[in-house]
Amino acid sequence: MRIRILGCSGGIGAGSRTSAMLVDNDVLIDAGTGIGDLALEEIDPIRHVFLTHAHLDHIAGLPMLADSVFDENFTEPLTVYAREETLRAIQDHLFNGVIWPDFAKLPSAENPMLRYKVCSPGDTITIKHREFYAVDVMHTVPTLGFTVQNSGGAFAVSGDTKTNETLWPVLNACEDLKVLVIEVSFPDEMERLATESGHYCPRTLTRDLERLRHAPEIWLTGMKPGEEERILEQVIKAAPAKNIQMLSRGTVLTV
Repeated sequence: MRIRILGCSGGIGAGSRTSAMLVDNDVLIDAGTGIGDLALEEIDPIRHVFLTHAHLDHIAGLPMLADSVFDENFTEPLTVYAREETLRAIQDHLFNGVIWPDFAKLPSAENPMLRYKVCSPGDTITIKHREFYAVDVMHTVPTLGFTVQNSGGAFAVSGDTKTNETLWPVLNACEDLKVLVIEVSFPDEMERLATESGHYCPRTLTRDLERLRHAPEIWLTGMKPGEEERILEQVIKAAPAKNIQMLSRGTVLTV
C-alpha cells in the first residue's frame, strides 16, 4: 500500500492542510482541506472515503469531492463509510440541499452517485486487497480509528482521540503493524485544554505509547499550526526509544 499524506495539520495557514490521506489511488481516509491539492486526474479514481468523525477539519473537502467526481453516467459510485452518527451529521448539515446539493439523490434517488455505508466499531470493510477495520476511540463526538491490512502488513490511523482503552488492544493484536499515524494536537502546557477537547498532548500520548507491544514507525499528526516543533520535541523527549517522526503534507508511507 502507498499512503500519501494530503493534509495532516490541526488547522489552516500558509502551507497547512487538514486531515486527508490517500491510500493507493482510490481510497481516502478523511476528507479535509488537503484533498484540494490533488490534480483532476488524481481525484477521478477516488471512490471510497472513510471518515473518522464529523468535525469540519476532517470533512471540509467532501462536498467538493462529490461534485468533482459526479458523472451522470458513472460506473462506480462514491461511497462514504463512517459511524451512523457521522453519516447523519453530514447528511443533515452538508448534503442538505442548502449548504450543498444532496448528491445521494443525484442523478436520481434510485441510482445516486453518492452513497453511505454505516461502519461501526468492530466492522471490517474489504476493498480490493485491503481490509479496513474500525475501532472506537475517545473524542468529543463519536469517532473511529482504523487499521488497514494487506499482505505486506498493517498501518493504523488513530483519528482524533485522547487516552482511551479501545485503540491499544487493537494495535497490539496487529502483529505486523508497520506504521501508526496518531494525533497529538496541543503541547504539554495546554494539557487541560487537550483533554477537555478530546485530544492527546505529548504527556498523555507517551503514557499510552508505553502500552504498545510493537515497534512501528510512529508518525504524529493533527498538531495546531505554530506548535509543531514544540510538540515534536516534547514527544521525543518523553519517548526517546520510540521511532517518532512528524508528518508533513506530501509524505508518502509504504506498507
